[in-house]
Amino acid sequence: MRRLFRWLHLWLSVPFGIIISLVCFSGAMLVFEDEVTELMHPSVYRVDVPPGGKPLPLSRLVDAAMPFVPSGSHVTGITLPARPDRACRVGLSKPKRAAIYVNPYTGQVTGSYERPAFFKTMFSLHRWLLDSRPSGDGIFWGKLLVGVSTLMFVLALLSGVAVWWPRTRKVLKSSLCLTWRKGSHRLWRSLHVAGGMYALLLLLVMALTGLTWSFGWYRTGFYWLLGAEVQTSRTQAHRGGQAEASGRDKKGAPATAHWQEAYEQLRSGHPDVDITVSADGTASLPRNPFANVRGLVYSLHTGTWGGWPTRILYFFAALIGTALPLTGYYLWIRRLVSRSRRKPSGERP
Repeated sequence: MRRLFRWLHLWLSVPFGIIISLVCFSGAMLVFEDEVTELMHPSVYRVDVPPGGKPLPLSRLVDAAMPFVPSGSHVTGITLPARPDRACRVGLSKPKRAAIYVNPYTGQVTGSYERPAFFKTMFSLHRWLLDSRPSGDGIFWGKLLVGVSTLMFVLALLSGVAVWWPRTRKVLKSSLCLTWRKGSHRLWRSLHVAGGMYALLLLLVMALTGLTWSFGWYRTGFYWLLGAEVQTSRTQAHRGGQAEASGRDKKGAPATAHWQEAYEQLRSGHPDVDITVSADGTASLPRNPFANVRGLVYSLHTGTWGGWPTRILYFFAALIGTALPLTGYYLWIRRLVSRSRRKPSGERP
């Protein structure tokens, strides 16, 4: 049985190993995207707090951002941070995740945000292998390859556990130790075995949740197991359009008459959290990742459910996932080379 699992582990990994490494590496690069972006442009996100400074009304902050809204886009809401030294964020409908940042005390626009090219590339690599969505009903090959590779990765991880499963406590202890002083082969082998075991649970969580973005049938089944219904993007867009339309005037500018009241009511009871007022005038707190299944799946996939500690763990687990196919290739090729150098059994003395 162990021999069968070894064969499965090898031939599930060899064809898809490079893709798995690319997906894991790009995923690791996305873990701290927001923090890296802020470090690169601190003047956009941080402001000086004047003595006795009081934030301007929301209507003035939104009006200050309006001249900078690109054509074809519109304001979807505004987020006011709890920290006084942070700029407020005026969200835009497109491009995705775009926003304008405004000094809440002066109304001066500090800058705009659009996903940096590096993170755009990493996201496209992570989701679609840099492929673009086809027109019509064509096959989205990049998305399909990522999904199939992720599914094979799950099976390879499980078969790897079956191959590794130790028979004694001594073997268990030695297999979970990194060997640094017994040659490169032992080092690479220990990185593959011990690294895989240490990151196993997180890699399985990331892979199993990531498959919900690759296959509709898998997403439906996954949500069904969690007792939730999948909402289609068309339904979500329809609902979002209705909400945005109800909070806009004839010129397309957001109607902010009731924004201030909604914000102040919520802020009075929550002074230490960021508050977002959406286009329909609804004030809300940061999303609880466990409030709905979609948020739960996303937080489990990205590691945001536990704050900084889990994000750091996910980052290193993704890097280990990057290394697993590479170390596996090394061990496999070395084994093939070693076999080719052996003499046929008939020629041995």
